[in-house]
This record gives sequence, structure tokens and C-alpha cells, in this order.
Amino acid sequence: MIPPPSSSSSSPPSGKFTYDVFLSFRGPDTRTNFTDHLYTALLQKGIHTFRDNEELERGESIAPNLLKAIEESRYVVVVFSPSYADSAWCLDEIAKVADCMNDMGQKVLPVFYHVDPSEDVRRQTGKHFGKSFEKHQKRCSLEVKRWKDALFQIGNLAGWHLQDG
Repeated sequence: MIPPPSSSSSSPPSGKFTYDVFLSFRGPDTRTNFTDHLYTALLQKGIHTFRDNEELERGESIAPNLLKAIEESRYVVVVFSPSYADSAWCLDEIAKVADCMNDMGQKVLPVFYHVDPSEDVRRQTGKHFGKSFEKHQKRCSLEVKRWKDALFQIGNLAGWHLQDG
């Protein structure tokens, strides 16, 4: 569980945290259901949460603002869903999250939403992430190792596995 906002002395090198939580997710899978409910619940608890469509200024560049928001967040909640690995942007985002976790001690909380934590996320061999990585290997092979390393690392964290049934 994410603790309520506090005035902890732990902070990123640049000063205080801008956000309590950064939500990482793939829009088509979860935006209008799970992620929307999670976002609303966090806000109702007074937890300042970054979600891309709520916090980005129109007309601003998306990439630098998202990367900065990740760095300035106390926690990152990653919602791994069936099409998460289809997006090179989501994979760049998860690589940045892994960097912040390693370099700044950022806390990362994974949610495995209708994906297998071992086959899909850690090993990228499952029916969802495996197919995505076959396509990525052909188009952007230089990034693939970085993405796989990040997924392995984040996929090894204790999290929540939500599935049908």
C-alpha cells in the first residue's frame, strides 16, 4: 500500500518530490477501467498522482516531461497489461523507472494485469510480451537489451497479479 503523503527528508537530488506516485500504463488496455479507478482512488486519498493525460500541458513535448515526472515521483506504480510491451515508449519509460530505482532508491510497485509475471514480464516469452519483442528486435534492436533488463528487474519485484477468474 502507498503511504499517505508526508514531509519525509528522503528526496531526489534536485529537492522535494513533485509527485507521490507516477502511474505507468498502456492506455488502450487499462486507461478507462483499472488505471482510471486506481487513479481516482489515489486522488481521493490525497495522493498526488501523475497520469500522462492529466498532467501534461498541451503543446509541450511529451518525452522530457514524462521522464522528469518519473524522476520527481516518490513511487511508481507500473500496470503491466497485455499490450504494454507493444509500445516502445512504455518500454523506454520502464527503463527510466529501473534507472531511478537503482540510482535514487525510488520505490516501484508492479501490477500484473492479465499478464504472467514470469513468462511475459521477466522473460518476455509469454503470449503477450514475447510477440511484442519479436517485432521490436527487428525494428530497434539496440534498445531491446535495455528494455529486457528493466522488465526482468521490475518483474522480480513483489507486486499484485490480477487475472480473470
